[in-house]
Amino acid sequence: MSTSGDVTSGTTAGRSYMRPVEMPEPSPDAELDRLFHALSDATRRAMVERLAQGAASVSALAAPFPMSMPAVVQHLAVLERAGVVASQKVGRVRTYRLTPDGTLTARTWLDRHRLHAERALDRLSQHGHRD
Repeated sequence: MSTSGDVTSGTTAGRSYMRPVEMPEPSPDAELDRLFHALSDATRRAMVERLAQGAASVSALAAPFPMSMPAVVQHLAVLERAGVVASQKVGRVRTYRLTPDGTLTARTWLDRHRLHAERALDRLSQHGHRD
């Protein structure tokens, strides 16, 4: 039996069959995972910092990096899938810009966990001062 995309195929008693495969529901944290993955790379973070100054073409974004254009495009695709940037093609030029809510998911998550982290750091600090 083999699985390809969203259909399972195989043979039973010499007869072929195909039936739909139930796809798992996306994790509620999938969006957050994509965002943190996108921002986990220094090159992509540098591209985001550059785009904070305004929209830029792929070639302008590629200029500071010693890598091939396909590698730059792959980095931009990761950022776009995470919703951090959006692109528009006019003629032969593709321009990228930051999306208004691109990091909203991360900011919401961080705000929700900030208080817990601050309390943990306070406990560590108090423990360190007891020595």
